[in-house]
Amino acid sequence: MANELRTPLTQTTTGSSFIKACFNGTNAFLGIGLLTVPYALASGGWLSLFFFFLIGIMTFYTGILLKKCMDANPSIKSYLDIAEHAFGKKGRILVMIIMNSELYLVAIGLLILEGDNLHKLFPKFMVKLGTILVDGRQAFVVLTALVILPSMLLTDLSILSYVSATGVFSCLLIFGSTLCVGAIGGVGFNARGKLLNMNGIPTAVSLYIVCFAGHPVIPSIYTSMRDTHQFSKVLLFSFVLTTITYASTAMVGYLMYGDGVESQITLNLPTREVAAKVAIYTTLLIPVTRYALMVTPVATAIEGGLSENLKNWRAVKLFIRIALLVSTTIVAFVFPYFENLMAIVGSIFVVLASFVLPCLCYLKASGSYQSWSCKLICIVGIIVFGTIAGVLGTYSSISELVHDM
Repeated sequence: MANELRTPLTQTTTGSSFIKACFNGTNAFLGIGLLTVPYALASGGWLSLFFFFLIGIMTFYTGILLKKCMDANPSIKSYLDIAEHAFGKKGRILVMIIMNSELYLVAIGLLILEGDNLHKLFPKFMVKLGTILVDGRQAFVVLTALVILPSMLLTDLSILSYVSATGVFSCLLIFGSTLCVGAIGGVGFNARGKLLNMNGIPTAVSLYIVCFAGHPVIPSIYTSMRDTHQFSKVLLFSFVLTTITYASTAMVGYLMYGDGVESQITLNLPTREVAAKVAIYTTLLIPVTRYALMVTPVATAIEGGLSENLKNWRAVKLFIRIALLVSTTIVAFVFPYFENLMAIVGSIFVVLASFVLPCLCYLKASGSYQSWSCKLICIVGIIVFGTIAGVLGTYSSISELVHDM
Protein backbone atom coordinates (compact mmCIF):
# COMPACT_ATOMS: atom_id res chain seq x y z
CA MET A 1 0.00 0.00 0.00
CA ALA A 2 2.08 1.93 0.46
CA ASN A 3 4.60 4.55 -0.69
CA GLU A 4 1.38 3.96 1.53
CA LEU A 5 1.85 3.37 0.97
CA ARG A 6 3.54 3.21 3.63
CA THR A 7 5.58 5.30 6.04
CA PRO A 8 8.25 7.99 5.63
CA LEU A 9 11.57 6.69 6.82
CA THR A 10 13.28 7.58 10.02
CA GLN A 11 16.81 8.60 9.12
CA THR A 12 19.95 9.90 10.71
CA THR A 13 22.59 12.19 9.29
CA THR A 14 25.13 9.38 9.43
CA GLY A 15 22.92 6.93 7.56
CA SER A 16 20.80 4.01 8.63
CA SER A 17 22.35 0.91 10.17
CA PHE A 18 21.58 -2.56 8.82
CA ILE A 19 18.96 -3.20 11.53
CA LYS A 20 17.30 0.17 11.05
CA ALA A 21 17.21 -0.33 7.28
CA CYS A 22 15.58 -3.73 7.82
CA PHE A 23 12.95 -2.06 10.01
CA ASN A 24 12.33 0.62 7.39
CA GLY A 25 12.09 -1.97 4.64
CA THR A 26 9.65 -4.17 6.55
CA ASN A 27 7.58 -1.13 7.50
CA ALA A 28 7.36 -0.17 3.82
CA PHE A 29 5.66 -3.46 2.91
CA LEU A 30 3.66 -4.41 6.00
CA GLY A 31 0.42 -2.43 5.88
CA ILE A 32 -3.35 -2.63 5.58
CA GLY A 33 -2.95 -5.51 3.14
CA LEU A 34 -2.66 -7.64 6.28
CA LEU A 35 -6.37 -7.15 6.95
CA THR A 36 -7.49 -8.28 3.49
CA VAL A 37 -5.14 -11.20 2.87
CA PRO A 38 -7.43 -13.81 4.57
CA TYR A 39 -10.25 -12.62 2.29
CA ALA A 40 -7.89 -12.95 -0.67
CA LEU A 41 -7.13 -16.55 0.30
CA ALA A 42 -10.85 -17.26 0.70
CA SER A 43 -11.48 -15.80 -2.76
CA GLY A 44 -8.94 -18.02 -4.52
CA GLY A 45 -8.72 -21.08 -2.28
CA TRP A 46 -5.68 -22.76 -0.75
CA LEU A 47 -3.88 -23.30 -4.06
CA SER A 48 -3.93 -19.52 -4.69
CA LEU A 49 -1.09 -19.30 -2.17
CA PHE A 50 1.13 -20.37 -5.07
CA PHE A 51 0.44 -16.98 -6.67
CA PHE A 52 1.10 -15.22 -3.37
CA PHE A 53 4.61 -16.67 -3.08
CA LEU A 54 5.24 -16.17 -6.81
CA ILE A 55 4.29 -12.50 -6.47
CA GLY A 56 6.62 -12.19 -3.48
CA ILE A 57 9.55 -13.61 -5.48
CA MET A 58 8.82 -11.41 -8.50
CA THR A 59 8.52 -8.19 -6.50
CA PHE A 60 11.71 -8.98 -4.59
CA TYR A 61 13.49 -9.28 -7.93
CA THR A 62 12.01 -6.01 -9.24
CA GLY A 63 13.25 -4.38 -6.03
CA ILE A 64 16.76 -5.58 -6.93
CA LEU A 65 16.28 -4.14 -10.43
CA LEU A 66 15.55 -0.72 -8.87
CA LYS A 67 18.79 -1.04 -6.89
CA LYS A 68 20.70 -1.76 -10.10
CA CYS A 69 19.17 1.32 -11.72
CA MET A 70 20.46 3.41 -8.81
CA ASP A 71 23.89 1.80 -8.93
CA ALA A 72 24.20 2.86 -12.57
CA ASN A 73 23.82 6.56 -11.74
CA PRO A 74 24.80 7.97 -8.30
CA SER A 75 22.67 11.08 -8.89
CA ILE A 76 19.46 8.99 -8.67
CA LYS A 77 17.81 9.46 -5.26
CA SER A 78 14.16 8.53 -5.78
CA TYR A 79 11.73 6.44 -7.82
CA LEU A 80 10.91 9.56 -9.86
CA ASP A 81 14.62 10.00 -10.64
CA ILE A 82 14.79 6.40 -11.90
CA ALA A 83 11.83 7.01 -14.23
CA GLU A 84 13.32 10.27 -15.50
CA HIS A 85 16.73 8.68 -16.08
CA ALA A 86 15.09 5.96 -18.18
CA PHE A 87 12.33 7.85 -19.99
CA GLY A 88 12.95 11.56 -19.46
CA LYS A 89 10.52 14.14 -18.08
CA LYS A 90 7.48 12.32 -19.46
CA GLY A 91 8.48 9.21 -17.53
CA ARG A 92 8.82 11.25 -14.34
CA ILE A 93 5.39 12.83 -14.80
CA LEU A 94 3.76 9.47 -15.54
CA VAL A 95 5.22 7.85 -12.42
CA MET A 96 4.21 10.86 -10.32
CA ILE A 97 0.61 10.50 -11.53
CA ILE A 98 0.62 6.76 -10.79
CA MET A 99 2.07 7.18 -7.30
CA ASN A 100 -0.26 10.01 -6.31
CA SER A 101 -3.33 8.24 -7.69
CA GLU A 102 -2.41 5.21 -5.61
CA LEU A 103 -1.98 7.32 -2.47
CA TYR A 104 -5.32 9.04 -3.08
CA LEU A 105 -7.16 5.71 -3.37
CA VAL A 106 -5.39 4.31 -0.32
CA ALA A 107 -6.51 7.41 1.62
CA ILE A 108 -10.11 6.59 0.64
CA GLY A 109 -9.49 3.03 1.79
CA LEU A 110 -8.31 4.26 5.19
CA LEU A 111 -11.58 6.12 5.72
CA ILE A 112 -13.63 3.06 4.72
CA LEU A 113 -11.47 0.92 7.01
CA GLU A 114 -12.13 3.19 9.98
CA GLY A 115 -15.87 3.37 9.28
CA ASP A 116 -16.20 -0.42 8.98
CA ASN A 117 -14.34 -1.17 12.22
CA LEU A 118 -16.10 1.52 14.25
CA HIS A 119 -19.41 0.14 12.99
CA LYS A 120 -18.24 -3.29 14.15
CA LEU A 121 -17.76 -1.92 17.68
CA PHE A 122 -20.95 0.19 17.70
CA PRO A 123 -23.40 -1.57 15.34
CA LYS A 124 -26.46 0.33 16.57
CA PHE A 125 -24.98 3.79 16.07
CA MET A 126 -26.64 6.03 13.47
CA VAL A 127 -27.27 9.73 12.95
CA LYS A 128 -30.64 11.34 12.27
CA LEU A 129 -30.66 14.75 10.58
CA GLY A 130 -34.27 15.86 10.38
CA THR A 131 -35.97 13.27 8.20
CA ILE A 132 -32.64 11.89 6.93
CA LEU A 133 -31.25 8.80 8.65
CA VAL A 134 -27.50 8.24 8.10
CA ASP A 135 -26.24 4.68 8.42
CA GLY A 136 -23.72 4.10 11.20
CA ARG A 137 -20.90 3.04 8.85
CA GLN A 138 -21.31 6.17 6.71
CA ALA A 139 -21.65 8.39 9.77
CA PHE A 140 -18.38 7.02 11.13
CA VAL A 141 -16.65 7.88 7.84
CA VAL A 142 -17.68 11.52 8.28
CA LEU A 143 -16.70 11.54 11.97
CA THR A 144 -13.31 10.05 11.08
CA ALA A 145 -12.76 12.84 8.56
CA LEU A 146 -13.51 15.41 11.29
CA VAL A 147 -11.00 13.73 13.62
CA ILE A 148 -8.38 13.72 10.84
CA LEU A 149 -9.02 17.37 9.89
CA PRO A 150 -6.59 18.92 12.45
CA SER A 151 -3.72 16.78 11.11
CA MET A 152 -4.44 18.12 7.61
CA LEU A 153 -3.76 21.65 8.89
CA LEU A 154 -0.26 20.75 10.09
CA THR A 155 2.78 21.73 8.04
CA ASP A 156 5.16 19.55 10.07
CA LEU A 157 4.12 15.89 9.98
CA SER A 158 7.25 14.55 11.69
CA ILE A 159 5.33 13.50 14.83
CA LEU A 160 2.83 11.52 12.77
CA SER A 161 5.72 10.01 10.81
CA TYR A 162 7.19 8.48 13.95
CA VAL A 163 3.81 7.28 15.22
CA SER A 164 3.05 5.73 11.84
CA ALA A 165 6.49 4.09 11.82
CA THR A 166 5.12 1.68 14.45
CA GLY A 167 3.32 -0.03 11.54
CA VAL A 168 5.44 -3.19 11.87
CA PHE A 169 4.51 -3.62 15.52
CA SER A 170 0.85 -2.80 14.80
CA CYS A 171 0.68 -5.51 12.14
CA LEU A 172 2.36 -8.07 14.38
CA LEU A 173 -0.03 -7.13 17.20
CA ILE A 174 -3.05 -7.57 14.93
CA PHE A 175 -1.77 -10.98 13.81
CA GLY A 176 -1.01 -12.05 17.39
CA SER A 177 -4.43 -10.91 18.62
CA THR A 178 -6.22 -12.73 15.79
CA LEU A 179 -4.26 -15.89 16.58
CA CYS A 180 -5.26 -15.62 20.25
CA VAL A 181 -8.94 -15.28 19.32
CA GLY A 182 -8.68 -18.50 17.32
CA ALA A 183 -6.64 -20.39 19.93
CA ILE A 184 -8.31 -19.37 23.20
CA GLY A 185 -11.35 -17.32 22.18
CA GLY A 186 -13.56 -20.26 21.28
CA VAL A 187 -13.39 -19.80 17.51
CA GLY A 188 -10.86 -22.52 16.71
CA PHE A 189 -9.19 -23.41 13.41
CA ASN A 190 -11.70 -25.89 12.04
CA ALA A 191 -12.78 -24.32 8.75
CA ARG A 192 -11.58 -26.36 5.79
CA GLY A 193 -12.20 -23.90 2.97
CA LYS A 194 -11.89 -24.58 -0.75
CA LEU A 195 -8.87 -26.02 -2.49
CA LEU A 196 -9.29 -23.78 -5.55
CA ASN A 197 -11.84 -21.21 -6.76
CA MET A 198 -10.95 -20.21 -10.31
CA ASN A 199 -13.52 -17.40 -10.43
CA GLY A 200 -11.92 -15.75 -7.42
CA ILE A 201 -8.30 -15.99 -8.62
CA PRO A 202 -8.20 -12.49 -10.24
CA THR A 203 -9.43 -10.86 -7.01
CA ALA A 204 -7.07 -12.96 -4.89
CA VAL A 205 -4.06 -12.08 -7.05
CA SER A 206 -4.95 -8.36 -7.00
CA LEU A 207 -5.16 -8.36 -3.20
CA TYR A 208 -1.93 -10.37 -2.92
CA ILE A 209 -0.21 -7.78 -5.09
CA VAL A 210 -1.29 -5.01 -2.67
CA CYS A 211 0.78 -6.77 0.01
CA PHE A 212 3.98 -5.96 -1.89
CA ALA A 213 3.27 -2.33 -2.73
CA GLY A 214 6.30 -0.65 -1.18
CA HIS A 215 8.52 -0.18 -4.23
CA PRO A 216 8.32 3.64 -4.42
CA VAL A 217 9.99 3.67 -0.97
CA ILE A 218 12.87 1.36 -1.96
CA PRO A 219 15.14 4.11 -3.35
CA SER A 220 14.73 6.09 -0.11
CA ILE A 221 15.75 3.06 1.94
CA TYR A 222 18.76 2.51 -0.32
CA THR A 223 20.00 6.12 -0.14
CA SER A 224 19.44 6.28 3.63
CA MET A 225 21.74 3.32 4.33
CA ARG A 226 25.20 3.74 5.80
CA ASP A 227 26.46 0.73 3.81
CA THR A 228 24.52 0.35 0.56
CA HIS A 229 26.37 -2.89 -0.25
CA GLN A 230 24.12 -4.60 2.30
CA PHE A 231 20.94 -3.44 0.61
CA SER A 232 20.20 -6.82 -1.04
CA LYS A 233 20.34 -8.50 2.38
CA VAL A 234 18.06 -5.80 3.82
CA LEU A 235 15.54 -6.30 1.03
CA LEU A 236 15.68 -10.09 1.43
CA PHE A 237 15.10 -9.86 5.21
CA SER A 238 12.19 -7.43 4.72
CA PHE A 239 10.54 -9.62 2.09
CA VAL A 240 10.96 -12.85 4.07
CA LEU A 241 9.48 -11.34 7.26
CA THR A 242 6.69 -9.63 5.31
CA THR A 243 5.83 -12.79 3.36
CA ILE A 244 5.76 -14.96 6.50
CA THR A 245 3.54 -12.46 8.35
CA TYR A 246 1.07 -12.08 5.47
CA ALA A 247 0.92 -15.82 4.73
CA SER A 248 0.47 -16.70 8.41
CA THR A 249 -2.35 -14.17 8.80
CA ALA A 250 -4.04 -15.45 5.64
CA MET A 251 -3.93 -19.08 6.78
CA VAL A 252 -4.98 -18.35 10.36
CA GLY A 253 -7.91 -16.20 9.25
CA TYR A 254 -9.06 -18.73 6.63
CA LEU A 255 -8.80 -21.64 9.08
CA MET A 256 -10.87 -19.65 11.59
CA TYR A 257 -13.71 -18.48 9.33
CA GLY A 258 -13.41 -20.32 6.02
CA ASP A 259 -15.40 -18.89 3.14
CA GLY A 260 -17.24 -16.65 5.61
CA VAL A 261 -14.18 -14.45 6.19
CA GLU A 262 -14.95 -10.74 5.74
CA SER A 263 -13.06 -8.26 3.55
CA GLN A 264 -11.21 -7.23 6.73
CA ILE A 265 -10.39 -9.99 9.19
CA THR A 266 -11.16 -7.67 12.13
CA LEU A 267 -14.83 -7.58 11.06
CA ASN A 268 -15.09 -11.31 11.88
CA LEU A 269 -13.61 -11.08 15.37
CA PRO A 270 -16.02 -11.34 18.33
CA THR A 271 -15.96 -7.99 20.16
CA ARG A 272 -16.53 -9.66 23.54
CA GLU A 273 -12.96 -11.03 23.45
CA VAL A 274 -10.13 -8.86 24.80
CA ALA A 275 -7.74 -10.03 22.06
CA ALA A 276 -10.30 -9.06 19.42
CA LYS A 277 -10.66 -5.60 20.91
CA VAL A 278 -6.87 -5.19 20.86
CA ALA A 279 -6.81 -6.06 17.14
CA ILE A 280 -9.72 -3.74 16.30
CA TYR A 281 -8.45 -0.78 18.33
CA THR A 282 -4.98 -1.20 16.83
CA THR A 283 -6.58 -1.15 13.38
CA LEU A 284 -8.46 2.04 14.28
CA LEU A 285 -5.16 3.85 14.88
CA ILE A 286 -3.92 3.22 11.34
CA PRO A 287 -6.18 5.68 9.44
CA VAL A 288 -5.79 8.47 12.02
CA THR A 289 -1.99 8.31 11.98
CA ARG A 290 -1.49 7.61 8.27
CA TYR A 291 -4.13 9.60 6.41
CA ALA A 292 -2.28 12.94 6.41
CA LEU A 293 0.95 11.18 5.42
CA MET A 294 -0.82 9.61 2.44
CA VAL A 295 -2.47 12.79 1.21
CA THR A 296 0.37 15.28 1.75
CA PRO A 297 2.43 14.08 -1.29
CA VAL A 298 -0.72 14.42 -3.43
CA ALA A 299 -1.26 17.96 -2.15
CA THR A 300 2.39 18.81 -2.76
CA ALA A 301 2.15 17.53 -6.34
CA ILE A 302 -0.93 19.71 -6.96
CA GLU A 303 0.86 22.73 -5.49
CA GLY A 304 3.78 22.07 -7.83
CA GLY A 305 1.52 22.77 -10.79
CA LEU A 306 0.47 26.20 -9.48
CA SER A 307 2.10 29.55 -10.19
CA GLU A 308 4.80 30.80 -7.82
CA ASN A 309 2.43 33.37 -6.32
CA LEU A 310 -0.27 30.84 -5.47
CA LYS A 311 1.84 27.92 -4.24
CA ASN A 312 3.34 30.01 -1.41
CA TRP A 313 -0.01 31.10 0.01
CA ARG A 314 -0.87 29.17 3.17
CA ALA A 315 -4.57 29.64 2.43
CA VAL A 316 -4.15 27.87 -0.93
CA LYS A 317 -2.24 25.01 0.69
CA LEU A 318 -4.95 24.55 3.32
CA PHE A 319 -7.69 24.72 0.69
CA ILE A 320 -6.02 21.96 -1.35
CA ARG A 321 -5.64 19.70 1.70
CA ILE A 322 -9.19 20.25 2.89
CA ALA A 323 -10.51 19.70 -0.64
CA LEU A 324 -8.66 16.37 -0.76
CA LEU A 325 -10.12 15.39 2.62
CA VAL A 326 -13.64 16.33 1.53
CA SER A 327 -13.38 14.52 -1.82
CA THR A 328 -12.01 11.30 -0.29
CA THR A 329 -14.71 11.42 2.38
CA ILE A 330 -17.44 11.75 -0.26
CA VAL A 331 -16.09 8.79 -2.23
CA ALA A 332 -15.75 6.66 0.95
CA PHE A 333 -19.30 7.69 1.96
CA VAL A 334 -20.84 6.73 -1.38
CA PHE A 335 -18.69 3.69 -2.29
CA PRO A 336 -17.88 1.82 0.97
CA TYR A 337 -16.41 -1.27 -0.70
CA PHE A 338 -12.97 -1.76 0.85
CA GLU A 339 -12.02 -5.05 -0.82
CA ASN A 340 -12.95 -3.80 -4.31
CA LEU A 341 -11.01 -0.58 -3.82
CA MET A 342 -7.89 -2.42 -2.64
CA ALA A 343 -8.17 -4.87 -5.53
CA ILE A 344 -8.31 -1.96 -7.99
CA VAL A 345 -5.26 -0.38 -6.32
CA GLY A 346 -3.38 -3.66 -6.67
CA SER A 347 -4.41 -4.50 -10.21
CA ILE A 348 -3.68 -1.06 -11.67
CA PHE A 349 -1.28 1.04 -9.63
CA VAL A 350 0.77 -1.55 -7.73
CA VAL A 351 1.13 -3.66 -10.87
CA LEU A 352 2.61 -0.63 -12.61
CA ALA A 353 4.83 0.53 -9.73
CA SER A 354 6.03 -2.88 -8.53
CA PHE A 355 6.03 -5.03 -11.68
CA VAL A 356 6.01 -3.19 -14.99
CA LEU A 357 7.89 0.07 -14.39
CA PRO A 358 10.93 -1.38 -12.52
CA CYS A 359 11.43 -3.85 -15.37
CA LEU A 360 11.01 -1.25 -18.13
CA CYS A 361 13.26 1.28 -16.38
CA TYR A 362 15.99 -1.34 -15.92
CA LEU A 363 15.78 -2.52 -19.53
CA LYS A 364 15.90 1.03 -20.86
CA ALA A 365 18.71 2.20 -18.56
CA SER A 366 20.88 -0.91 -18.97
CA GLY A 367 20.22 -1.66 -22.63
CA SER A 368 19.64 -5.33 -21.72
CA TYR A 369 16.72 -5.53 -24.13
CA GLN A 370 19.11 -5.49 -27.10
CA SER A 371 20.08 -9.17 -26.79
CA TRP A 372 18.20 -12.20 -25.46
CA SER A 373 19.36 -13.79 -22.21
CA CYS A 374 17.89 -15.69 -19.25
CA LYS A 375 17.63 -12.41 -17.35
CA LEU A 376 15.70 -10.78 -20.19
CA ILE A 377 13.31 -13.75 -20.38
CA CYS A 378 12.65 -13.48 -16.63
CA ILE A 379 12.04 -9.73 -16.86
CA VAL A 380 9.70 -10.12 -19.84
CA GLY A 381 7.89 -12.88 -17.93
CA ILE A 382 7.34 -10.53 -14.97
CA ILE A 383 5.99 -7.81 -17.29
CA VAL A 384 3.61 -10.30 -18.98
CA PHE A 385 2.43 -11.69 -15.62
CA GLY A 386 1.87 -8.21 -14.21
CA THR A 387 -0.01 -7.09 -17.32
CA ILE A 388 -2.31 -10.13 -17.36
CA ALA A 389 -2.91 -9.89 -13.60
CA GLY A 390 -3.63 -6.18 -13.96
CA VAL A 391 -6.13 -6.58 -16.79
CA LEU A 392 -8.00 -9.53 -15.26
CA GLY A 393 -7.89 -8.03 -11.76
CA THR A 394 -9.22 -4.68 -12.92
CA TYR A 395 -12.07 -6.29 -14.86
CA SER A 396 -12.96 -8.58 -11.95
CA SER A 397 -12.80 -5.77 -9.36
CA ILE A 398 -14.95 -3.37 -11.37
CA SER A 399 -17.47 -6.15 -12.11
CA GLU A 400 -17.73 -6.98 -8.41
CA LEU A 401 -18.03 -3.29 -7.54
CA VAL A 402 -20.91 -2.82 -10.01
CA HIS A 403 -22.58 -5.97 -8.62
CA ASP A 404 -22.22 -4.77 -5.00
CA MET A 405 -23.63 -1.36 -5.86
